[in-house]
Amino acid sequence: MARRNSWLKRLALGLLALGMAGVASADGVRSLSSPGYRYYEVGNVDAPRPGSTEAAMMLMGGGDWVPEAFHWWVERAGHGRVVILRASGADELQNELYNDIGGVTSVQTLVFDSRKAADDPAVLRVVRGADAIFIAGGDQSRYIRFWKGTQLNEALNAHVQAGKPIGGTSAGLAILGAYAYGAMDGGSVNSPTAMVDPMGSEVTMDKDFLTMPYLSNVVTDTHFAKRDRLGRLIVFVARAAQDRGEGDVVGIGVDEDTALCVEADGRGRVYSLDDGYAWLVMPRSSAERLANGQPLEFSSIPVTGVGKNSQLSMDGFRVDNAAFTAMASVVDGELELRPQ
Repeated sequence: MARRNSWLKRLALGLLALGMAGVASADGVRSLSSPGYRYYEVGNVDAPRPGSTEAAMMLMGGGDWVPEAFHWWVERAGHGRVVILRASGADELQNELYNDIGGVTSVQTLVFDSRKAADDPAVLRVVRGADAIFIAGGDQSRYIRFWKGTQLNEALNAHVQAGKPIGGTSAGLAILGAYAYGAMDGGSVNSPTAMVDPMGSEVTMDKDFLTMPYLSNVVTDTHFAKRDRLGRLIVFVARAAQDRGEGDVVGIGVDEDTALCVEADGRGRVYSLDDGYAWLVMPRSSAERLANGQPLEFSSIPVTGVGKNSQLSMDGFRVDNAAFTAMASVVDGELELRPQ
């Protein structure tokens, strides 16, 4: 008890120095507010790490969490301290992770309201102390506007380079690829609109934000089958390939209630609550027509489903025991998909 009281005293003094307002609970200070962000915690942030960390990525398509995937991820975090980053909401995700998933010493949450917070020393201390970082869903444009080019951006890349796990769901997955659909216009473009006008103002692409292993030539997408997003992912891939100047860009779409978990050596496995997939979109060439004001023309694009019984190698994007294979084409702005 003396050790706990000492920690609370040190924290309270630190908060006064930083000008932060704290809210107390029966277990001590658990939530704080400061200009630009809010902070929450649960568990013991001073606890020793039970194990060592391993590099790992958990790519979630949105919807409900998959406990198997989270147990896999927490193990690679050494069952230590998890930090959740978000730009909306409060502490509900950290409580679910700590109480329902379990197996971690603590969970801390930072909810960003401004770009200034991404250079705040208190924020950076929390992020740099994480054993694993999870980026929540919401609006990916806020992550790009608030974080890109900041010290937090550097800290996220340093976290991954240090061999520590990262994960993201929905908007948190959308920003992990080297190329990303930023939703910068405040909307969420659907497949028909994207294919009819692939260079239009609603297809807002971003790049050079985060640096993730195995995702240097990847565009990610989420809520995949439920929201019929194959057509728009093909557009995103075509746009990224045009920007890159070569046709080796890969699209990865992940279904809801599904996670693609990638080991340090690039081996990937899918966990799902309802037989969802990770979808690989791997063109063999560039689009035949990708021009302002004209519908997309893009033929013979292999599409591969990675299911729960599949084995994916992210080094070369090879799939053993694929759940399905198909060939997609976009003809005058309309998607055609043929099983193989």
